[in-house]
Amino acid sequence: MTAGELSRDARQVFMRAALAVKPKPSPAGKPKFLGPPAAVVPFSDWNYYYTRDLLEWHSDTDANHKVSVPIGFVTDLASIPSAFWTLLPKTASYTYAAIIHDYLYWTQPCSREDADNMLKAVMEELKVAELKIVTIYQGVRFGGEASWTNNAAAKAKGEKRVLKLFPTDMKISWEQWKIEPDVFA
Repeated sequence: MTAGELSRDARQVFMRAALAVKPKPSPAGKPKFLGPPAAVVPFSDWNYYYTRDLLEWHSDTDANHKVSVPIGFVTDLASIPSAFWTLLPKTASYTYAAIIHDYLYWTQPCSREDADNMLKAVMEELKVAELKIVTIYQGVRFGGEASWTNNAAAKAKGEKRVLKLFPTDMKISWEQWKIEPDVFA
């Protein structure tokens, strides 16, 4: 089996798992994830994805920590350098946490520190292994400033990340789609 075939298999497993996961109630009986699991669809480059469903999460411990990722939000999932993908792939049990984190980094409704803390809280809710939580959290605390700043600059220049129209051709990349007129909400 080649690396490309393994990668394709891993992608298929991820997509099946993303569609099969059911939210579990928190100990208090209230679900932190609201609604069914959100489907995530890749662009042709498999570096960018968009949500086909609403993804909502709220904290049981802090009423200010509520996130609603809209349908059509474009994400790169976990922004982990490719050198570390063997240990921390882009798609794993922390994928929904990464989407929420990407949305917070894009919209910037809170401080960067709060966004990083919500990433950690969502990973804990998803029962991600503690070592992975610590590694990913420390990674965004150490290296996330550039993404935070770059997102603010891209938004200021007019870039958008929420689609109202989805590609109908599976060969469309994010770079191609984002220059199409009238595809954004």
